[in-house]
Amino acid sequence: MLTEQQVQAEAAPRFTHRQVLEILAGLMLAMLTSMISTSVVGTALPTIVGTLGGQDQLAWVASATLLTMTASTPLWGKLSDLYGRKFMFQAALLVFVLSSVAAGFSQDMGQLIAARAVQGIGAGGLAALPQIILGDVVEPRERGRYSGYIGAVFGVSTVAGPLLGGFVVDNMSWRWTFWICVPLAVVAFFVIQRVLNLPPSHRAAKVDWWGATFITGGTTALMLLLSLGGKEFAWSSGWTYGLGALSLVLFGLAVLAERRAADPILPPHLFRNHTFVLTCLASLLVGAAMFGALMFLPQYLQIVKNMSPTASGLMTLPMVLGLLASSIAVGRFVTRTGRWKAFPVVGMLLVGLGLFLLSRLHVDSSLVSVGVDITVLGVGLGASMQILILAAQNAVTRADMASTTSGVTFFRSLGGAVGVAAFGAILSNRLTSELVSLAKAAHLPLTGGAAPSLGSPAAIHRLPAPVLEVILEAFTRAIHTVFLVGVPIAVLAALAALMLKELPLRSARGAAPAAQGDLADAS
Repeated sequence: MLTEQQVQAEAAPRFTHRQVLEILAGLMLAMLTSMISTSVVGTALPTIVGTLGGQDQLAWVASATLLTMTASTPLWGKLSDLYGRKFMFQAALLVFVLSSVAAGFSQDMGQLIAARAVQGIGAGGLAALPQIILGDVVEPRERGRYSGYIGAVFGVSTVAGPLLGGFVVDNMSWRWTFWICVPLAVVAFFVIQRVLNLPPSHRAAKVDWWGATFITGGTTALMLLLSLGGKEFAWSSGWTYGLGALSLVLFGLAVLAERRAADPILPPHLFRNHTFVLTCLASLLVGAAMFGALMFLPQYLQIVKNMSPTASGLMTLPMVLGLLASSIAVGRFVTRTGRWKAFPVVGMLLVGLGLFLLSRLHVDSSLVSVGVDITVLGVGLGASMQILILAAQNAVTRADMASTTSGVTFFRSLGGAVGVAAFGAILSNRLTSELVSLAKAAHLPLTGGAAPSLGSPAAIHRLPAPVLEVILEAFTRAIHTVFLVGVPIAVLAALAALMLKELPLRSARGAAPAAQGDLADAS
């Protein structure tokens, strides 16, 4: 049983509904800026390479941001404990804006890659801190009604990024892909400055430098392996084994450092918390299934259906609407009833169903079928992503909320990197084998080396009809395998969610008595 003093310590600062909405507007603006800026670059990459050169460094433009974003995510939560949420959130915004401006002024690929790496550090803060701040201003029982809007930002940015990128490339300089969201970030900075007033942090703990070094180092080695494996070096190579061994050693040292640290970045006692472990596992699997699907669906639309990047971006709108509707509806239901466990379970089963339906697409499948399939996927994602974070936050004390939130976010980002790397390798290998098999059956002069040299979608569709038919069928079969592999991953995530204890959501009166089991585990 919590004492009255502990209940008061656990209680969040009281904000009116209007104040929460104002804070939420600033958080969502910042998140939208970060996510759009990350996705908008993909459309502009061919133009950027044409201007700056450095085709051999192309993979680094995308990988640098993903690497530093994932590696820095756990650090932002702990730093916000020490130096304050508002200060660190504004610092993340400032890092992101300055690096975006620098990326736009890049004169060569080296400068662009360096700017993108710094941009990823800011993006890591903008990925974790909004959820932490929302946890500070709203108790778990009320948080669902607001967290749904944060989840919807992801879906909106998925469509807005490619569309905005296509518009900028067609009508402006590619440099504006980095500059165009800066005004939004500036507005978010001043909105947060005006409306976010949290009690100052009085913690005098030291920064866990050893833990930060080993966690960041281990994550960096793993991300380098996942981002560059199969592209810059073969999966079976000295680089693969060396980076894999280095990441294991550094993560092992991180465990030792965290066990000895007075104020660790990822407190070891969190891993004794049943809910935290299962939400991290489910988030890892959600990230793998989600990012794997979202990365390769546009390829199907552009290569098989011969759609432009802008049109393929518009085709994801049904998924965004499904995600938006389900995340808001689920959030409101959770706030009204306090019941949450069914949603990540059903949500991940819907993700699995959506992936299975996508695996049934063919060369001549209608766009209506594609829209229905990705709507199912979006509804599942909207019902599960934010609820997992809410469940994790609800199961720990307020002192551990920042570490918990950044930990769950970290595992979701890591799962995304694993999913993209694994699904990319599956797609490439299956495409090559299918091309060889189908070309041989059709007596066409294609070889096993045809897959990596197919060229752009426009170039593919200029090929002779018999060759084009083989390529489209081979790619469709390869994408079938990618989506099918995602199905058991989604089912495993649903099983992890099914094992969660449905702890009552804490309200403004403090922690619910039934929730104290896991709270005790986390102390």
